[in-house]
Amino acid sequence: MTEDDIIGLISGNILYLLGAVLLVVIVLKGVRIVPQAEKYVVERFGRLHAVLGPGINFVVPFLDVVKHRISILERQLPTASQDAITKDNVLVQVETSVFYRILEPEKTVYRIRDVDAAIATTVAGIVRAEIGKMDLDEVQSNRAQLISSIQTSVEDAVDNWGIEVTRAEILDVNLDQATREAMLQQLNAERARRAQVTEAEGSKRAVELAADAELYAAEQKAKARRIQAEAEAYATQVVARAIAEHGIEAAQYQVALKQVEALNALGNGEGKQTIVLPANAIEAFGDAFSMLRGAR
Repeated sequence: MTEDDIIGLISGNILYLLGAVLLVVIVLKGVRIVPQAEKYVVERFGRLHAVLGPGINFVVPFLDVVKHRISILERQLPTASQDAITKDNVLVQVETSVFYRILEPEKTVYRIRDVDAAIATTVAGIVRAEIGKMDLDEVQSNRAQLISSIQTSVEDAVDNWGIEVTRAEILDVNLDQATREAMLQQLNAERARRAQVTEAEGSKRAVELAADAELYAAEQKAKARRIQAEAEAYATQVVARAIAEHGIEAAQYQVALKQVEALNALGNGEGKQTIVLPANAIEAFGDAFSMLRGAR
């Protein structure tokens, strides 16, 4: 084998080797493996050509260039603090935090330069606007409604950037010292007022219960008197019926019975009573005993 043959053989091998290397480079350039949590923005001749999703993707070597690698994981903006004035002219300092993720990278990279700063600025303006519509008490008590309003407004504002706002949180609402002291005084005054109202209601209830007790006692007394009156009326009716049926003797019998009962009561005394009787009392008592013996 001559020297020219050897040189030709080496040149041929080099060409094969260069072809193999070129083929490998073309394959490597034409295949793009995108991780699960990312998307690739591909440009061709300096213009947007395609957005590659997770997995194996094929591009034209040397023409298509992966210009941006965008993470699609949820992100959290640093906690921001901004001043705002409520509807009743109270200065508050609001601490907010926003979570978002990129859905359309082609919009994010070509429509906004610093997405985090843009979202933070948008959130600050929306927070001031929403708090300006509410009194301080509403800001403190309706925080969930305020958060929902802020999130909705932020979503509308960043829609053209290919971003989804997943959460917007108000971490704290701080007041200046003078406002805190005024609110504390108001709270103490409200507590004192409630205590006075409770005490007054208790006194009123006590009076009502006492009046109800007196009314109940009066009703019971009236009921007892009514029963006693009915009993006396019934006794009178019995006497009247007896007189009507048996004549005057029945009436005399009743009188005699009352006289004997009176004598028994006197006899059961302590013996210290002084009794003055009319002259004909003995005869009356005698007649009474006679009538009782006759009745028995």
